[in-house]
Amino acid sequence: MTSLQQRFDDLGTPLCDVTFCVLDLETTGGDPGSDTITEIGAIKVRGGESDGTFQTLVNPGRAIPPTVTVLTGITEMMVMAAPRIESVLASLLTFIGDSVIVGHNVRFDMGFLQAALERDERPRLSNRTVDTVALARRLVRDEVPNCRLGTLAARFRLPHQPSHRALDDALATADLLHVLLDRAAGLGVTGLDDLSMLPKLAAHPQAAKLTLTERLPRSPGVYLFRNDRGEVLYVGKATDLRSRVRSYFSSDDRRKVGALLRETARIDHKATPTVLEAEALEIRLIHHLEPHYNRVGTRSSAAVYLRLGAERFPRLAIAREPQGGRRLLSLGPATSRRVATDVIDAIHTVIPLRRCSRPAAKGAPCSAAQLGTALCPCQGGVSEADYARLVERLRLGLTTTPSVLIDPLVERMRALAAEERFEEAASTRDRAVALAELLRRSRRIDDLRRVEWLVVADRDGHRFAFRRGQLARYWAPTADDALGALDPGRAIEAMPDDPGDPAGGPIRADLADEVLLTARWLERNAGRIRVVEATGTWAGSVHPVPTVGPPRPAERGSAPPGRPRRQRARSASPASPTSITSANSRPNVDRAAADGNEYGSAWAISTP
Repeated sequence: MTSLQQRFDDLGTPLCDVTFCVLDLETTGGDPGSDTITEIGAIKVRGGESDGTFQTLVNPGRAIPPTVTVLTGITEMMVMAAPRIESVLASLLTFIGDSVIVGHNVRFDMGFLQAALERDERPRLSNRTVDTVALARRLVRDEVPNCRLGTLAARFRLPHQPSHRALDDALATADLLHVLLDRAAGLGVTGLDDLSMLPKLAAHPQAAKLTLTERLPRSPGVYLFRNDRGEVLYVGKATDLRSRVRSYFSSDDRRKVGALLRETARIDHKATPTVLEAEALEIRLIHHLEPHYNRVGTRSSAAVYLRLGAERFPRLAIAREPQGGRRLLSLGPATSRRVATDVIDAIHTVIPLRRCSRPAAKGAPCSAAQLGTALCPCQGGVSEADYARLVERLRLGLTTTPSVLIDPLVERMRALAAEERFEEAASTRDRAVALAELLRRSRRIDDLRRVEWLVVADRDGHRFAFRRGQLARYWAPTADDALGALDPGRAIEAMPDDPGDPAGGPIRADLADEVLLTARWLERNAGRIRVVEATGTWAGSVHPVPTVGPPRPAERGSAPPGRPRRQRARSASPASPTSITSANSRPNVDRAAADGNEYGSAWAISTP
């Protein structure tokens, strides 16, 4: 799984290519708001070599306290003829440029410099900074009694020794920086990003394992934490593998992360050319390997399906498997049994299907029937023909016309709110939202599964092929578009023993996650991709799932029951795939294909 080759660029900006500006300021005191600068010293270094120095005294415009004079040797007589800070800033900013500013307690120096810029009505500096105090505390704290610049300079016998004068201290800090960079290299620090993260990383209790990240590239991909037996503990994806994995040693303080790192003995990775492939591969690996620490990603184990049986008087039930059993209709997967129960309760609010699983005793209808919220066919209260009409209404609501189910729920919610029965209104709203979200989820999956092959290209020349909603092949950009079309592309890694996508019926929960990933990617990138090829029909419904929201405050108590203001329905998708086909034209609507579509069609892309 681990890539043996690593591009030099994958390490980020190499430290040998970074220009550092080591800065030191002498001041009249410690408060940037009331004290001012008396001397500036700076040296620029790159690749271990000096690239120039900057030094000047500054007239602070106020008296220098005797204690400061004793410490620095700078007297009022020395600065009397010196320029004011306003005259120095322009040349100092030119010297600094876009370099990385380094200081020993850099917050002190940057605080005074930023205050001077603000007083002169100049923009604040946004340069990256490195603090040698923080680095020293993490890298050499056990070797010295303290991390003062003088102590460190003496311990490591630096060529320049500090004297509380700006340029001397800047030169000593530059020497110290090079010592610390050598130490940091032992922890796998090779780039500027790594150096910036090091103070937090080195303080981590598992910092010794940072060497496991040395070979990680700065590219998209998936990473696998393994224990000493080679078992996969956790699978994740990243747009930048190196930064993401190293972040576990700094910014992530969750309890399970600490346990994960304690068990980790090896970190493998697979680099991918695109983030989309990394996301798809992550889903496949999680469902195939079922790592212990991937709690969120393995929620497919909790997925369930709604099934309408094929009895004379069908009832809704929850099933663990998408296939099997006689059924008229299936919906799902729902993410949990609780969601499925909310959806069934929402449907029962609108359509009084039977709820009992066994015939009721003679003369004793089920409790739901006694309350008038369900029919009880076994008591002869409804004919088979009348019940069939209810089932057909349910079929329409779950397939072509979702407003059949959603609108009555919205009306009931508003009526309850108007009667100030807010808890019941909220419960009705939650059930309606669960139903609407499951319908949208199922539609997004089914729309893509009807397309045997869908090939799209982005503006940069990347091409992606999806088979029934799953990423299957990828083409890198080529200079000759015609040659790229002839290239069979690179197959995306599949998991061994994967039975694949079933030809009909509800999709498996693990496949649903990947198809939904594809749907989100197509919607998010709708404005920058075009359809190259589509085998089959890719169509959108003319009847979008209505949006369910809370009653507007003005409606509470003002809209009479039964006559609420209706919310305007809008599409569930933030971007319609019609914009994908062409930047200049809408797709031609294939009415023949639309007639054969399960939902009807507002637009369609189909094979001629």
